[in-house]
Amino acid sequence: METPVAASCPRSRKLPRIGTLESEFRDFIASDDFPCVGSKLALARGGLRAVELAPLGDVSNDALLLDTLVVFARHLDAGKEDSTDVHSLVALFHGPCSMDEPAFERQLWNQLQRLHDLDVARGTGWAPDVDRDPASPRFSMSLAGHPFFIIGLHPGSSRLARRFAAPALVFNSHRQFNRLREDGRFAKMQKATRARDIALQGSINPNLSDHGEASEARQYSGRAVEAGWRCPFRARSSA
Repeated sequence: METPVAASCPRSRKLPRIGTLESEFRDFIASDDFPCVGSKLALARGGLRAVELAPLGDVSNDALLLDTLVVFARHLDAGKEDSTDVHSLVALFHGPCSMDEPAFERQLWNQLQRLHDLDVARGTGWAPDVDRDPASPRFSMSLAGHPFFIIGLHPGSSRLARRFAAPALVFNSHRQFNRLREDGRFAKMQKATRARDIALQGSINPNLSDHGEASEARQYSGRAVEAGWRCPFRARSSA
């Protein structure tokens, strides 16, 4: 297991200005070292969307982020069943960049809990094709009625592939993953991504597992969680 690095803003420059984080994130994905093949495909085909927000943990982000997810989910669900496009939505937060991995993990789940609570308050139900229990191997985060696999990035990540200049949450559609599995592309992309990650880091992410084998909640923050780790998220019933 890698030793977590100290989380701090790079001394060589300040955190990018409002309106510039998206450009920096796109450059991060386009870098030759970045391992995720799916993200590179989304970027190349115009399938990467971004929203810039106040610091992670600021409750003023919640309504805007959920509204953005609603629009994104509708776009995904309106797509053609045989579409070969890959789409991702990234929420980019202007700080804080002084978090270690446990602190980022707490902020990530606090953010997801608030989004879910707001979703429920609006009367939105859980996506019917995934489980709501975060301990279930069939769990996936449901927002705006759509199931998402979430990837957290931040300056203090011990995984180089997740070490971005600012906190970020990438929302990837589980239904999109299922289509990729059905046509055989998912296994190829997964194999290539894991090989590139090993080349970058020297080891594979210890939390990796396939959907249906272990809860994907263990993977969201990027921290190598303990064997007995329990997800702090609690799904609520809509009115």
